[in-house]
Amino acid sequence: MKRDTFLKRLHEGKPLVADGAMGTLLHDRGVNFDSCFDELNLTNPALVGSIHQEYIKAGAEVILTNTFGANRYKLERCGLEELIDEINQTGVELARRIVRASYKNVLIAGDIGPLGVRLAPFGRVQVEQAREAFKEQIQALVGAGCDLLVIETITDLYEIREAISAAQEVDPDIPIVASMTFTRDDRTLLGDDPQKVASKIFSFGADVIGINCSGGPNQLLRLLKKMKREIPDGLFWVKPNAGWPEQISGRIFYPASAEYFGEYALAFWQAGARVIGGCCGTTPAHIQSIRQAIDSHETEAITGGTTLEMVEEESSEAETSEPSKFAQKLNNGKFVFSVEMQPPRGLATKKIIAGASMLVDSGADAINVADSPMARMRMSPWAVCSLLQHKVSVETILHFPTRGRNLLRVQGDLLAAHALGVRNVFVIMGDPTAIGDYPEAMDNFDLAPSGLVKLIKQRFNQGVDQSGSDIGQPTNFFVGCALNLAAPDPQREMDILRRKIHNGADFIITQPIYDASLISNFLHGYQATGEELKVPLLIGILPLVSARHSAFLNQEVPGISIPEHIHQRMQTAEDQGIGPQEGIRIAIELIKEVREVAQGIYITPPFNRFDYVAEIIDQSK
Repeated sequence: MKRDTFLKRLHEGKPLVADGAMGTLLHDRGVNFDSCFDELNLTNPALVGSIHQEYIKAGAEVILTNTFGANRYKLERCGLEELIDEINQTGVELARRIVRASYKNVLIAGDIGPLGVRLAPFGRVQVEQAREAFKEQIQALVGAGCDLLVIETITDLYEIREAISAAQEVDPDIPIVASMTFTRDDRTLLGDDPQKVASKIFSFGADVIGINCSGGPNQLLRLLKKMKREIPDGLFWVKPNAGWPEQISGRIFYPASAEYFGEYALAFWQAGARVIGGCCGTTPAHIQSIRQAIDSHETEAITGGTTLEMVEEESSEAETSEPSKFAQKLNNGKFVFSVEMQPPRGLATKKIIAGASMLVDSGADAINVADSPMARMRMSPWAVCSLLQHKVSVETILHFPTRGRNLLRVQGDLLAAHALGVRNVFVIMGDPTAIGDYPEAMDNFDLAPSGLVKLIKQRFNQGVDQSGSDIGQPTNFFVGCALNLAAPDPQREMDILRRKIHNGADFIITQPIYDASLISNFLHGYQATGEELKVPLLIGILPLVSARHSAFLNQEVPGISIPEHIHQRMQTAEDQGIGPQEGIRIAIELIKEVREVAQGIYITPPFNRFDYVAEIIDQSK
């Protein structure tokens, strides 16, 4: 297809509907992720063809060839580099046979994914080598007669530039769609914002500016609007994932339903998209929903009236970064369970990953990762947070003590945590180093917890550091602070809490309690000062395991007070040989009592007995 013909079609009437995921359906039908999907063009063409057929039946007007990874670098890993031409040509021919059999006017897009290697200056592959690799694949696709080229899921502007240049060299008149993917922070992996991406792709000479993969429809709508403002006359291609992937029982699931996609199709159209489809996790049902949504609206209707109001209302919400799932749960009034875990003392992480998996299965909403608890040397909690979020698919809350950190390190550590995907932080003073493994270690700090809350909420979350210098983009931290409900000086504790809240604290975690009346007493006292406590409150629970454990906490741990009747219950239970079971019962009773005045529970496992915590959550949920 000539460029002018394709562009004319994009400018006319309704947007084109593209297909959805190929890999998702291949995997669902038994193909292992370790297999070379592109080789299936030769070894199982019937399977690939059936997926093309389903998408066309669902209403797709553009289908992508099964050649996403059919470049030299990726095929070399499978020992298939000598089959580059055959795999790509067969991919186009296979799609062409399916289109002809459908008797529909469907365009065939030669699909070109990333090379799978890093380009200079960030890697060893030179730009000239990259261009030659792209050129090799594109020659096979164009030679087989594809209607257009789609360069997609690219994260590097250098790489997409070379792919576009290669396509222009092979056929100056073939339509080119150039599409990049973004992280949760609305930036590419190399840190480029959507405005820069749109401007660069346009300057490189692509006919259509694309966004694909990334997150779900909500994020891509936000990105599309920013790109459209940067290049008002640009043509845009949008193919979102079916939401952010979740791992459940070892399998990957995408949460966004087909109906949800249909609702967003109109918003994409309104925002300027001329081609709308789906990426990872989407199916023919998602594409059919897009098709039906577009077909049910006339071109005139989408440009104004109620549709415009709906999109604008959603747009104002989408302009800010999406809050963490933990933040959304608290903001929506859900009662949450968070559990503290301590990083390992050495390199082994299997136990903490296994423990977190069990806790998540039992219903934990988040895992709190302590930072050097009791001032003892442990693995960095950022690393543990990152491991748990990627391997267990659970949100974490990073404990962030001010102890031992000067202002430089505080800010550097915050940036590091954000770069690792950590969004929830719990600001505390931290245990004094004098009680830990290294009593001679430096214990100084530049910021009190209330000051750190202010730095995060009023500086970093606004896109600047403590000095007011730009940090490139705002962070999106959800910040918690600590509270001692049994403080020896309640008035001072209230004053400090008020300062933390005024500085922006989003939630509060208390020290462990064993008497629910402490909560109501504190809340009444706080209200008596002329201010109602409206910030979500998570009550600390530390299950007891024996009378000795109870006595130790009561006598030696500051901030913990255990009523005599609780101690007596533990003594009686211990005499009967059921101390841990009684401790679990006491914890469950406390949780029932605090549900009316708090919005969550923060459980500290006694002696790393995560099975006790799992039982408590199970019975309390």
